[in-house]
Amino acid sequence: MSIYENKLGIKAWAEADRPREKLLQQGRRQLTDAELIAILIGSGSRNETAVDLSKRILGSCQNDLHKLAQLGVKELSKFKGIGEAKAITIVAALELGRRRKDAEPTEVQKIKSSIDAHRAIKADLADLPHEEFWLLLLNRANALIGKYFVSKGGQAGTVVDPKIIFKIALEHGAASVVLVHNHPSGSLKPSDADVSITKKLMELGKMMEIEVYDHLIVYNDTFLSLADESYV
Repeated sequence: MSIYENKLGIKAWAEADRPREKLLQQGRRQLTDAELIAILIGSGSRNETAVDLSKRILGSCQNDLHKLAQLGVKELSKFKGIGEAKAITIVAALELGRRRKDAEPTEVQKIKSSIDAHRAIKADLADLPHEEFWLLLLNRANALIGKYFVSKGGQAGTVVDPKIIFKIALEHGAASVVLVHNHPSGSLKPSDADVSITKKLMELGKMMEIEVYDHLIVYNDTFLSLADESYV
C-alpha cells in the first residue's frame, strides 16, 4: 500500500517525500502539481493529507490547471478541508502565475494584425466566468499605448457605452483603438449585438478621427476578428 493510501500525515512521511522538503532538496520542478498545491494549503485533515486533498481538487478539474484557475473562492471552499483562507491562497497563487505570463515586455508592442492584438490582451481575459469589454489603445505608429477595462457583464453579455469608449481614447491621446471582449461559453460567433455595436463605434470613430480597427471576440487562446471575417 502506498504512502498516499495509508493516509499518513505528511509529518509521518519520509523527509524526502514531504513536499516542502522535496522542494528544498530536489528543486521546485521535481514536484507534482498536487505537491505544489499541498504546499500552498499547508495541511489536510485528520483523514486526508494535504497532497490527497490537492489530488482530489485537481481531479475535479480533470487535472487541468486552466480549469482550476477558473474556480473562485466559493467553489474551492466547497471541498472538505479547504476553508476560505486556503481557497484565497490558491486563487492568489494562480493569479500571480497568470500575471507573470502576461508580464509587460520591455520593447514597444506593435499591433499590426488581429494576431498581435490577441497576443496583447488574451491573458487579461483568460479563465473569466463572465464577459468583460476592453480597449487596446494605439498611437499613430500602431504601437500599443495601453489596455483599458471598460465594463463587466454576466455570462451572456456586457453593456458598452460609446461615450466611455471615446472618453478613454481621447484622455490617452489614442489615434486608433481595437475593441475586445470575451465569450466565456467558448463560442466565438459574434451576436447581432456584437456586429451592430462594432459598426456604430466605427462610424462614430470616423467622425472623431479615432479609427476603430477591429473587434476581437476572445476565448483563452482562441479568438475571432470581426474585421478579418468580414462581419464589419
